Amino acid sequence: MKYIVVLGDGMSGLPLEELNGQTTLEAAKTPVMDELAGKGEMGMVQNVPAGMAPGSDVANLAVLGYDPKIYYSGRSSVEALSIGVPMSDDDVIFRCNLVTLTEEEPYAQKTILDHSSGEISSEDADVLMDAVRQAFDSNEFRFYSGKAYRHICVWKHGRFVTMEPPHDHLGQVIGPYLPTEKRFLNMMERSFEILNNHPLNLKRAAQGKNKANSLWFWGAGTKPNLRNFQQKTGKTGAMVSAVDLLKGLAVGTGMNVMDVAGATGSVETNYEGKAKAAVDALLKDGCDLAYIHLEGPDEMAHQGRMEQKIKSIEYLDSRIIAPVKKAMEDAGEEFRMLILPDHPNPICYRTHTLDPVPYILYDSRKERRAIAHYSEKEAMETGIYEPDGYKMMDRLLEL
Repeated sequence: MKYIVVLGDGMSGLPLEELNGQTTLEAAKTPVMDELAGKGEMGMVQNVPAGMAPGSDVANLAVLGYDPKIYYSGRSSVEALSIGVPMSDDDVIFRCNLVTLTEEEPYAQKTILDHSSGEISSEDADVLMDAVRQAFDSNEFRFYSGKAYRHICVWKHGRFVTMEPPHDHLGQVIGPYLPTEKRFLNMMERSFEILNNHPLNLKRAAQGKNKANSLWFWGAGTKPNLRNFQQKTGKTGAMVSAVDLLKGLAVGTGMNVMDVAGATGSVETNYEGKAKAAVDALLKDGCDLAYIHLEGPDEMAHQGRMEQKIKSIEYLDSRIIAPVKKAMEDAGEEFRMLILPDHPNPICYRTHTLDPVPYILYDSRKERRAIAHYSEKEAMETGIYEPDGYKMMDRLLEL
């Protein structure tokens, strides 16, 4: 038996007037997911426990089968694992985004335009992070390049500081959301002076791209202590994702990390490469479980790009799920597949919400025959609800 998790990050949402009352998931053409919903089980699951922020960190930890109330230690420290950042038990780790701010106003009066700096490439970002390291690296603070706009700052022997996620405040004046810890505020203000007129940013502006002109700190965490996935479940696992957060979860839980060339974490990513990596992990490398994570729907929702979010959901269906399903069937493998978002990201809010999400649990041995459309509405109508998302992994693995 092979096991597959397909996670469309932020894939679910709320009804939109522009779509005649449909959600983006309802509006997307997803014939393969519809088929699997009709042949399997569809219901709703709550991945983010009450009282916790609805981030991809908490939610994916739950989908992997780890109770966030027990295992969660912060987002940034998990991402740090994936890029090999050295961490001591008393270090505090922060996510360090490269963001786009307006240019004319005093710093606290600037507006945040883009949390991803126009989906900046890792190559461009690393050039800017070199300038950041030259300015700020010290015995107290260390900066590490991640992927795209997502980077890491380590505060040696530091303390927790609560800071706001930038994607929650797009289009807003940043003053009310700046850190109260003056060391971080000073670095953010100085980073604008360093980055806004950096030659690479001037080149980006000339090309019509957003400048990556400021740091933004958030997501404090400490060194993770995650139980090994194989020891916990008796199954070996492989992670297929473009983002450091998911790779960090894999490293922390002892899963294999499958690197896919051209995987970007956006709507334009290497779908076929991701599908092949998952199939290879299962059929060639002998892994029991493949976890396929697609960031595109979430990124497009944060940017308010409705049509692109729909497109990314349709690509998940046709270019990830369809070829993986076919490969399992062609190989004569029995398999179970769990398909779901981690959390909603409604286009109308452009940020995550705490609501439950629709799931499909499919078993190639136990197909039923029903007509269904994978959507929030039809999943709710089944009356099936799992309040503890971390229990879905045991259900998938039949533990």
